Amino acid sequence: MKLEIKCFIICKVLPLVWLNMAQIQQVGAPEEKEKTTALKDLLSRIDLDELMKKDEPPLEFPDTLEGFNYAFNELGQLRHIQTGDPFVFNYREDLHRWNQKRYEALGEIITKHVYELLEKDCELEKVYLPVDATDSEPRSFIFMSKDAMTNPDKMLVLIHGSGVVRAGQWARRLIINEDLNSGSQIPYIKRAMKDNGSPEEHALYVWDNFISKAAAENILFVAHSYGGLTFVELMIQREADVKNKVAAVALTDSVHNVWHQDASKTLREWMRENCCNWVSSSEPLDTSVESTLPDCPRVSAGTERHELTSWKSFHSIFKFFDDALQAKNTKTKPTPTRRSNRIKHEDL
Repeated sequence: MKLEIKCFIICKVLPLVWLNMAQIQQVGAPEEKEKTTALKDLLSRIDLDELMKKDEPPLEFPDTLEGFNYAFNELGQLRHIQTGDPFVFNYREDLHRWNQKRYEALGEIITKHVYELLEKDCELEKVYLPVDATDSEPRSFIFMSKDAMTNPDKMLVLIHGSGVVRAGQWARRLIINEDLNSGSQIPYIKRAMKDNGSPEEHALYVWDNFISKAAAENILFVAHSYGGLTFVELMIQREADVKNKVAAVALTDSVHNVWHQDASKTLREWMRENCCNWVSSSEPLDTSVESTLPDCPRVSAGTERHELTSWKSFHSIFKFFDDALQAKNTKTKPTPTRRSNRIKHEDL
């Protein structure tokens, strides 16, 4: 009976027991040594983990951030959806093992979330390794940018540490307790992409290495928003080549400015003849819209929403392209509209 009582004390007050054992070992009597040996043998048979599981809830946790009632805010900080508080590790007092398992379950969700950010926000591609592995063989994977194997300029390689961290992470603990910027590799990735040439440089490279070498005799451009500025910059850098190969250019709510971009007079004249800009406007589709710039005609895209201009002007743009190609063959000028009360290139 006394032995059972000692066993209960061992489970609840373990530090005290080890102190008592040390004191017992100092006693030289054979009887005490036998008791110490019996006590050690008893301890070796006790599964402390199993005893700890007795009073804890089931180790069943959500598989989404929303299930945990957490989400990342605009600053990349993990916050409770209702209270806005940071993550709390000690969700249940005196249940360290359960809290740790909960933390690990959240960590797995964080890993999946970072993977999604790498693919969606950073536009990286997941590449499985080994490249020649079959479906039945174990595989790993890496993330790489789409131009990783073709960019002739430079390459940035990011290697994380060991432990629970995975691709895209420096430290999972920082992601959970601080923010995505400090704990993930995403700032490095975005900075590398930002340094990987401007949109204008990218367009110039694509023109020199692909478009200019294409067999097509009539190239058509559709450029939206900043893409219009990029196209004008391309023309400034490769004016003769662009004039020779491009048949027509449809701009949608372009933000280009021929004055600020220092476009030449001959370039502006070519744009007046071969370009049309469908802009956001409350006017009906293809209605003439006044412009203060001496470049291409401006007509309504039939919507006041900037992001919808390309879609709303879809049919008009392809009619404009058809007219441009026909005009090129018959040596006449294209018209972007079908209605006599709307703008015509001849009127300009």
